[in-house]
Amino acid sequence: MRGLLIVTVPESDSAVGGATFDPDLPWRLHPQVAVRPEPFGALLYHFGTRKLSFLKNRTIVEVVSSLADHPDARSACRAAGIDDAALAPYLHALGVLVTSQMLVREEKP
Repeated sequence: MRGLLIVTVPESDSAVGGATFDPDLPWRLHPQVAVRPEPFGALLYHFGTRKLSFLKNRTIVEVVSSLADHPDARSACRAAGIDDAALAPYLHALGVLVTSQMLVREEKP
């Protein structure tokens, strides 16, 4: 299940503010990110950074769209029907989205 996500981020831009993805923490879409559903999955556009990401299947779209509804990223993946054996590429894709500022930590009260 390689290649779940393609992010058009220049190499020099890829490390952002020390953001590190931890799948056991709560995440959500950045408030400046719009999701546009497409037949292949979805496009994400960040209005602040002007970066564009392509989500290449509907499962990762479901995970990204539901992150704020779950206590952590692993829970969002499980809710989307991803079992532990198939989890690694999805967690990698979420990590790439964190690095490109599409996802941010959800600060739960």
